[in-house]
Amino acid sequence: MSEAERIEKLLEDDEEFKKIYSEHRELDEVVRNLEEKESLSEEDEVEIKRLKKIKLSLKDRMEAKIREVK
Repeated sequence: MSEAERIEKLLEDDEEFKKIYSEHRELDEVVRNLEEKESLSEEDEVEIKRLKKIKLSLKDRMEAKIREVK
């Protein structure tokens, strides 16, 4: 089973994975919007770093679940 197939299976069957996946995508959009600003304030830069750390944590959790799927 490919990784894409495992992700699809988790999105269909695993509520926790769906929540993590959705939150990761939402944070990705927020970070992208912040980074597209013409000039970033110091607060923006701090917020981007904070959000990226959360995203990384979510990605780690998703990858662990993906590895568990047979």
